[in-house]
Amino acid sequence: MDTQNNVDVKNQPTKIRFEYDDDEEAGTLEEVATESSNLEEDTAMCEPEDSFAAGDDKTSADYYFDSYSHFGIHEEMLKDVVRTKTYQNVIYKNSFLFKDKIVLDVGAGTGILSLFCAKVGAKHVYAVECSSMADMAQEIVKLNGYSNVIAVLKGKIEEIELPVAQVDVIISEWMGYFLVYENMLNTVLYARDKWLVQDGLVLPDKASLYLTAIEDADYKEDKIEFWNNVYGFDMSCIRKQSIMEPLVDTVEQNQIVTNCQLLKTMDISKMTAGDASFTAPFKLVAERDDYIHALVAYFDVSFTKCHKLMGFSTGPKSRATHWKQTVLYLEDVLSICQGEAVIGTLTVAPNKKNPRDVDITLKYSLNGRHCQASRTQYYRMR
Repeated sequence: MDTQNNVDVKNQPTKIRFEYDDDEEAGTLEEVATESSNLEEDTAMCEPEDSFAAGDDKTSADYYFDSYSHFGIHEEMLKDVVRTKTYQNVIYKNSFLFKDKIVLDVGAGTGILSLFCAKVGAKHVYAVECSSMADMAQEIVKLNGYSNVIAVLKGKIEEIELPVAQVDVIISEWMGYFLVYENMLNTVLYARDKWLVQDGLVLPDKASLYLTAIEDADYKEDKIEFWNNVYGFDMSCIRKQSIMEPLVDTVEQNQIVTNCQLLKTMDISKMTAGDASFTAPFKLVAERDDYIHALVAYFDVSFTKCHKLMGFSTGPKSRATHWKQTVLYLEDVLSICQGEAVIGTLTVAPNKKNPRDVDITLKYSLNGRHCQASRTQYYRMR
């Protein structure tokens, strides 16, 4: 642990004020759409004609393997106003980046980002979507009169061929829970290396992962310790599994006990696929006397090539998003005093058997007045 003791606090994150913060808060997607032309293209409803017939016979097993074919997950993402309006603002307020340009939309879903790009004058947009939602995207493009600009291509980026040799801009909403869950980042990097013109743009171009620590006694008791005594029976074997699986949930600001530590910043325009696997040191300093039951990870994304810095945060001190935060429960309950520090390392890598899953190794130690602890824990997001 000697290297951990030398962790510097210089990586403490500073508050970035994204251009999005200047906008008036919008409570619902409907309010946003009323205030401007925000999501007009996506609000047109399709009649329940034969276009839905292919999906009517789908079973839950089908959706397990092709969850992005179901409109429900896209509804959740579109109604995430922080997410969708940030992308809209990036495109609408920086039309010079898209006008007369060839754009590749990676993982297009309903095609909303492609529609934004077409509306500000993109020369051509290739919307690539591997799920059956591509069929709906095709219809949405036609309904909104952009068939001459947007071409929807159904298939995996790694398997399709574009009608052009190069594109000027790659735009994608690739971020998963814990930033890298589902491993879609590698798909964006593949597209970048294969098609992006020299000095072309990848949007967003920066992503940063952060770590903090929280008090969470009640919820840990409810979600983890519950298995120790279930109606008088010992089910602690399930507890072992439950604590190894990170929880995606919303953390309240008042639960935060320590500072927030920057773990990793990724430059999407320059990084390699291997850079998404990393080991980062951390030092979390207590801001008050309290207990620590879990560490919490969240991420920011930035569009640095805009006229003004734009982006958003998924942190507990920011407006809620569908990504929420990722909670890693500790085996130990750490009693910590103000000024004391939990130090350690966090290792992140795709699972070898299923690269869309994420393996996380957490090493931590505390040498405090009331608590001494040192442990390694393993987690898997699946």
